[in-house]
Amino acid sequence: MAPSRPSQHRPQRQSVLSLALPPQLSAVDRRPPLSALFLIDFDVKAGYTIVWKRAVPGLELDGRVEYKSLPSGLHTVRDDLIYFVHDGAHAGLSAFVNEPCEEAARNARMIAVGILVPLSYGRLGRAWRHAEHLKVMAAKLAKDRNMTEVLEKYWDVNKADDAEAPDAEAPDAAPAADLSPSPTQDHKTHSRKQSASDSAVLLPAEHRLSPYHPAWSLAKLLDRFGPLIFPIHRAALLRRRILISCHAPVHEICDFVYGISVLSNIPSSLSDALPPSAPTPRLRPLFTIGVHDIPFLMEDFEASKRHGQPEPELEPELEDEAGSGWIACTTDSILAVKDTLWDMLITMPPDHPASAKDKAWPTVECPRGSSIKATQRDLRRFNSLRSGLARLAASTPGGPATESPQSETSAMRLSTSPSHRLVNGEPDETVDQLVEPPTWAALAYNGYMWWASAGEQLRSEEQEESSRDAALLADFAPAPHTPVSVPRTSSLSGPLADSVSSFAGRRAADADEARVELAIVAYFHRLTTQMLSLLIDAVDSAEEAYPQYHDDDDDDDNDGTGEDDEAGALLSNGVDGDPVDANAVVVDSHCVENMGLDIWSASDAAFVQDLVAAYFGRAARIEGKGVEVCGVRVC
Repeated sequence: MAPSRPSQHRPQRQSVLSLALPPQLSAVDRRPPLSALFLIDFDVKAGYTIVWKRAVPGLELDGRVEYKSLPSGLHTVRDDLIYFVHDGAHAGLSAFVNEPCEEAARNARMIAVGILVPLSYGRLGRAWRHAEHLKVMAAKLAKDRNMTEVLEKYWDVNKADDAEAPDAEAPDAAPAADLSPSPTQDHKTHSRKQSASDSAVLLPAEHRLSPYHPAWSLAKLLDRFGPLIFPIHRAALLRRRILISCHAPVHEICDFVYGISVLSNIPSSLSDALPPSAPTPRLRPLFTIGVHDIPFLMEDFEASKRHGQPEPELEPELEDEAGSGWIACTTDSILAVKDTLWDMLITMPPDHPASAKDKAWPTVECPRGSSIKATQRDLRRFNSLRSGLARLAASTPGGPATESPQSETSAMRLSTSPSHRLVNGEPDETVDQLVEPPTWAALAYNGYMWWASAGEQLRSEEQEESSRDAALLADFAPAPHTPVSVPRTSSLSGPLADSVSSFAGRRAADADEARVELAIVAYFHRLTTQMLSLLIDAVDSAEEAYPQYHDDDDDDDNDGTGEDDEAGALLSNGVDGDPVDANAVVVDSHCVENMGLDIWSASDAAFVQDLVAAYFGRAARIEGKGVEVCGVRVC
């Protein structure tokens, strides 16, 4: 990547552009340079046609951006914003308008004004900073398609210069989003240090999220998915291929794609402790995809089978991305049917009236036909997070009902109002359908412990669990009114303590309008840190216990001689006499509890095994929790 320099603003912008622009552009308003600007028109006979375009030399648009800018089903909506990725090097954004028009086909004129910006500016290239202007231009051109002079002026003002590079001196005020590495930075040469961390989330008070920043949808993301957000987060950590099947409009779902990608970042505090072979620090967001992306998805699937092997046909900077997992949304139902293209399918319900009696929840499958539900622990954690965000909103000056600041863009931006419903609404009774029923082992254990300790043991465990959950929102929300206080940083150890301390040092004196969104990002990054740091300790303990099986040689054997020594790695100290692989990492029930997972859930046990395999290349043995009476295990 070329050295960055402070961006230069042309003084003639205000005079040559007919759109309303502020006299001085703040960090929030600073727009990334355009690699392309185009106008697409839909005709029933000719289909999607680019009727006007400008692009930097060598960038092809025809036959590439039309279907990405206008996904299926848009004819049913009045307007929309669509995000997509173009050829792995550019982020795209198009503003769609469906304008009633008697002389046009279908009595409507459907057009889209789109842009491409370099992905070197972040996972969406900060394209959202152009969103308002694209919407204004699209609305004008829908009424009069001949007003292309507004496009010409906008291109002249915002087109990329040959020497222009990303501005590293101006933070984007994004919650760990644009501070994370771009696709060209995710090398296996351990540039993981540049990955987003929760300590980089809270920015100075003078920096605020851009009006159309996708992070404004984070609270709505929790509201729409409920406790299902946790199994989705776990799949994202495993770098699965996650497809969200939805209906138009797609703007909100594109924001959800961005949000899930950000929430599943690997914090930089863990970078040095993870092996270089571990998955990439972030999950690739592809945003909107369709049937025309099937060849790319098939190629990516083949690349996933070869992941970790040299890819000579790829550019070196893209080698680490191919086959590394992704998240995207689609309105083409054929992609949902082709289950070889994805690992997890999330099906969004159609929009329903706000007055509907029962809330419609998404469904999650992994693989196809196998329903994924949240665990009982996920439900308790979600309720704890929800309560913490409610206290955070209540502690913000003005209270949770405060409206967004009034500005020229406030009427069009995704304001913080979605978070108000999350923190103020009563728990939905239909949420039970998203959660696994309690296991017989859990019921037996709870019943026995209640009888044996008059409830004291269970109350102690509940308080410990509540304390761990509260620590994930430390330095944001006031402590809950429980007998156990939120742990201070001195009671924490490792990366989690570092992240809490760094937050305390960076917290702004004034309330931030995006405090809820910032807290959500910090919560999930701390949850990730909590899980992976405990597994790092477990892996280290396994290597210390059996050093003879963990030499530094590249041989697949255990003695470094190059001979097969699998039998020697099997020890006869397993449960019920079963042999145990000495290479396996033992994860006991206490570790699973401290990871914030459900010790009674088979799906969480499988997740731990997959996590150890993905990040450390090792097998894991999960030791369950139980009670023995007179030497006999009763549960």
